Amino acid sequence: MPPRRAGRKPAPHQQADLFAPPQLPAATTPKPAARVAPALPPLPAVPAELWERLGYSRFRARFHLGAKERAYLDARGLPEVMAHAADFVATRLAPAQPDRDGRQTPWRGHPVFIAQHATGTCCRGCIAKWHAMPAGQKLDAAQQARILAVIQEWLKREDSRPAPTPAPRPDPR
Repeated sequence: MPPRRAGRKPAPHQQADLFAPPQLPAATTPKPAARVAPALPPLPAVPAELWERLGYSRFRARFHLGAKERAYLDARGLPEVMAHAADFVATRLAPAQPDRDGRQTPWRGHPVFIAQHATGTCCRGCIAKWHAMPAGQKLDAAQQARILAVIQEWLKREDSRPAPTPAPRPDPR
């Protein structure tokens, strides 16, 4: 065995786990904090004419929350889901030239995604058509708040709608 170099501390007999979280004494162990969604600013009212116009579109009217999206909305609550919506709008829609514009909103997987397709807030082209906010310009805070208000109102309407009953499966015999 080679001799140790001078000035080095002897190695401990058992090395501590480098990836383990630090152990605090029992008296100072913090209690897990409840999840609190960030508060959104007050949102503007959504005009009734928008819901009437969207109702005439067979494409937009066919979107509804599925069982998984309803469960997610119930588990997380509307404030947290709307915080997600604010993040989606700020990062995916607010820039003047968003990345992958027209393809940036998935079709399923989150209640906000479905709400965006149902309300015409899924891409800058749909926002220009349905909400008269021109494409090619960055969305300001008031425009983002209007989009969030539309999404929130749609989610509230969907939440008050009765849950769909699954169709009976045919007997396999």
